Amino acid sequence: MLQATALAEHRLFIDGAYVPATTGRMFDKRSPVTGEVIGRVHEAGREDVDRAVHAAKAALNGPWGTMTVQERATLLQDLSRAIAERSDEFLEAEVADTGKPKSLARVIDIPRGAANFATFADMIKNLGGEFFRTDTPDGSHAVNYGHYRPKGVIGVISPWNLPLLLMTWKVGPALACGNTVVVKPSEETPHTTTLLGEVMNSVGIPHGVYNVVHGFGPDSAGEFLTQHPLVDGITFTGETRTGEAIMRQAAKGLRDVSFELGGKNAGIVFADADLDKAVEGTMRSVFANCGQVCLGTERVYVERPVFEEFVARLKAGAESLVLGGPDDANVGMGPLISAEHRDKVLSYYKLAEEEGATVVTGGGVPTFGDARDNGCFVQPTIWTGLPETSRVVREEVFGPCCHIAPFDTEDEAIALANDTDYGLASAIWTENVSRTHRVAPRIEVGLVWVNSWFLRDLRTAFGGSKQSGIGREGGEHSLEFYTERSNICVKI
Repeated sequence: MLQATALAEHRLFIDGAYVPATTGRMFDKRSPVTGEVIGRVHEAGREDVDRAVHAAKAALNGPWGTMTVQERATLLQDLSRAIAERSDEFLEAEVADTGKPKSLARVIDIPRGAANFATFADMIKNLGGEFFRTDTPDGSHAVNYGHYRPKGVIGVISPWNLPLLLMTWKVGPALACGNTVVVKPSEETPHTTTLLGEVMNSVGIPHGVYNVVHGFGPDSAGEFLTQHPLVDGITFTGETRTGEAIMRQAAKGLRDVSFELGGKNAGIVFADADLDKAVEGTMRSVFANCGQVCLGTERVYVERPVFEEFVARLKAGAESLVLGGPDDANVGMGPLISAEHRDKVLSYYKLAEEEGATVVTGGGVPTFGDARDNGCFVQPTIWTGLPETSRVVREEVFGPCCHIAPFDTEDEAIALANDTDYGLASAIWTENVSRTHRVAPRIEVGLVWVNSWFLRDLRTAFGGSKQSGIGREGGEHSLEFYTERSNICVKI
C-alpha cells in the first residue's frame, strides 16, 4: 500500500498494476515545506506510454465497454465512497506533495475529489437525448433519436495546484461516459493520482480503465501521450503556452481538446460594497493556496472613495496570515509548490519594484529559523502604483500577490477588467442588484462571481475565454466533450 512517507516510491499504474518505468529513470520529489527529498518517481518513456494507451484501448472492448450506464454509475459511486473512507490517507498524500495546510485540503481537495465521481455518476444516469418525429416525402414517418457513445481513450494532463480535485474533475466525467483514461499528473504531485489506482482496483473498476504515467512534458511522458495516435481526446489544465504546444500535437489526427489555461483575473470593488465581505473574499481569492489558483485574483480595482480603506484593510489581513507547514492548525498560507516556482514568483516581486510599484506589504521571503527556511515560502504581497502596461499587471504570476488600483466609473472598471489577454474569472463586490446585472455580463470571462469567490455548482459550465482556454467543463458540458454524438434515423 502506498504511504505518504519519506522516500516513497511512485511507480506507473498500467493495466491495473504498479510497474516500474522501462526507462530505468527516476526523479526526486521534494517537500515544498523543507526542500528535502520525500519520494522517488519513475519517469515513463515512450514504450511505457504506449503500453498504457494500449491497455486503455483494450479496456474499451472488455467488460468496461459492455457495462450499462447504471453499472458504471454504481462503480463510480463506490469509488467516491472509497475515497471518502480513506480520506485521511489521501489527505496525507496531498499535503506531502503540495505542502498546503491540512485545514484547506481537508475541506476542499479531498471531499471535492471524491464528489467529482459521485456527481458525474448521477449526471450520466439522468442524461437525456434528442427525439424527433419526421414526416417523409412518401407520406409516412421516421423517428430520429440521438445516440451517445464514448469518445475513446482520453489523455488527461493534470496540474499541481489542486492535484486530486482537478484530476478527478476530468477523470470523473470521462469514466462516467464510458471512456478510458491515461493520466499524466504533474511531476510535482504524483502521490494521490497514483494512490487512486489502488482504490480503482479495490472497488472493481476493470483493469486498463485508469492508467497513470509519470514524467515531464517535452520529450517525456506528456509529449509521448499527446503524440500517441490512439489517444482520441486530450484534456489539460495548466499554462497557456503548454496548451498551445498540446494543441499543435493534437492537430495531427484532428483530436479533440479541452483546455483550462492561465488567467490574470480581476476583482472589482464598488464603493457600495460591504467592505467586510469584500476584504474577506479578496483575502481568499488572492492568498488561498498560496495564490496558486487559476481562478485567483491578481488585479484588484477599487472605486476611489473606498480605495485607501480597502488597501489598508487588505494589508492588515495579509500581515495577519500565519505561514507554515500543513500540520499547524493556525497556518493560513503554506509554501509554493517548488523551488523553481518560488524563484519565478520572486522574480516578479523584484520586477514589480523595478517597474516602480509601491510595496504595500511583503515582497520577500519569510525567515523561520528552522528547516522551513529550506522550503519554498514567500511573503504575501500587495502592490499599488503600477501602470496597466506593466508586466506585473499583465502577466500571470501564480503566487500570493495582487496589484490594487483605483477607478472612478463603472465603465472604467469594466474596461480595466477586460484589458487582458486572458478571460477566466472575475469577482465583483457590490450591494447594488441593478449594477450586478449590468456589469457581470460585460466582463469577458467564463465565470463571474458576485459577492463570493470559489463558489461552484458542479452542474454549471466552467472554462475560459481568450487565452484562458477552449471548451467548457461541468455538468452536461463535460459530458459533451467526453462523448461522440450520432443521430439514428428509423423510417416507420
